[in-house]
Amino acid sequence: MTDSTGLFDTLPDASAPYVLGPGEGDHRHFFDHLATRKLSAGPSSSMTATVFTAPCGFGPPLHVHHDEDELMVILDGELVARSDDSQEIAGAGAIVHLPHGVPHSFQVLSPSATFVVVSGSNTAEPVFDRFVATLGAQLSEPVLPEPVGVDPGLVAEVSASHGMELLGPPPAPLD
Repeated sequence: MTDSTGLFDTLPDASAPYVLGPGEGDHRHFFDHLATRKLSAGPSSSMTATVFTAPCGFGPPLHVHHDEDELMVILDGELVARSDDSQEIAGAGAIVHLPHGVPHSFQVLSPSATFVVVSGSNTAEPVFDRFVATLGAQLSEPVLPEPVGVDPGLVAEVSASHGMELLGPPPAPLD
């Protein structure tokens, strides 16, 4: 998909089959981790796919997606997934289902973790990958970033414009 900002024109057209190998895709420094967008939704595609590599302790604020369901596939490492009053540890090979409308967060427990997030919606075009593209700095190679400061006001604004609502702070640092 192409738009006037150039954020979404780096991926193949999702109206035809394609394969992106390891290290291929649209790489972004997204907060303190690496995000590689692999699939962007559009008129002919109802899902997005992004691969994340995150360091120990990383986790997003408690938030809710109003229209999109998320499926996390843990490729390596371990994280704790939190939703409502429950939390589950998920390691390599685990799948975490996060339906729209349910507040959730997670935190990386291992030295690092790599996971795929697939988002989809039956009510609106999924935009999670565009959220990542909007807040992430584009890279030519997939490398982990140095930790950076985050502007919570900007994150809340961009989240709202992409169908998400922030409900709490990021997880506390691990001991």
